[in-house]
Amino acid sequence: MTELPRTCDPERTSMLLQDRVAVITGGAQGIGLAIAERFVAEGARVVLGDIDADLGRAAVAHLGGPDVAASAVCDVRDAAQMEVLVALAGTAFGSVDVMVNNAGITRDATMRRMTEQEFDDVIGVHLKGSWNGTRAAAAVMREAGRGSIINVSSLSGKVGMIGQTNYSAAKAGIVGLTKAAAKEVAHLGVRVNAVQPGLIRTAMTEAMPQRIWDQKMEEIPMRRAGEPAEVAGVVLFLASDLSSYMTGTVQEITGGRFM
Repeated sequence: MTELPRTCDPERTSMLLQDRVAVITGGAQGIGLAIAERFVAEGARVVLGDIDADLGRAAVAHLGGPDVAASAVCDVRDAAQMEVLVALAGTAFGSVDVMVNNAGITRDATMRRMTEQEFDDVIGVHLKGSWNGTRAAAAVMREAGRGSIINVSSLSGKVGMIGQTNYSAAKAGIVGLTKAAAKEVAHLGVRVNAVQPGLIRTAMTEAMPQRIWDQKMEEIPMRRAGEPAEVAGVVLFLASDLSSYMTGTVQEITGGRFM
């Protein structure tokens, strides 16, 4: 009889990510920090990649210090920097069990007004950054025979949003990347999944004009924005053995918007 993952045991008392090590890009703030908080609460140690060194150091202190967290400056568009970030997890904590490709930026403008640089920047951070992270983590995980990679897409990658031809293209590309990578490494024990958040209450979304916020709220059947912790809960599920038979999936976290 096939042995079930340890999280399927009703007698289990350990935390979901006990003794696991996770790398999180864009992990020093917003949704990335919420994911890091949830992972640490579930027994993981985390390595945060962020372009802001000061935010990274503050996040490490917030999470409990060097016993449970480390950080490094990382431009996810640079494959060498991503490889250094992943290697840090091994040297600091001994392994790389989970990779969350979360780093992102926005450069919103209509297609007529968007510059080529604004398009390239968003594609570079989101899509190339996710490819760099997936590639670097998979190279380590395949040797260990296990691991979970979670890529952060967006509802914009499902339906497309006005003023976001760059962002929507990048986030749709992440879905294709996730599915293709999942097929390549599934037989090696490595799982690759994606999440697609909708309107999540962060500093970035709360800065939008009230009329735009109200318009988006009208599109949500649950009549509220999501919280970063709610995204973190789904990412935790995909990182843990609770999702041990899932790969290549895309989980929407949208309150029912555009279902």
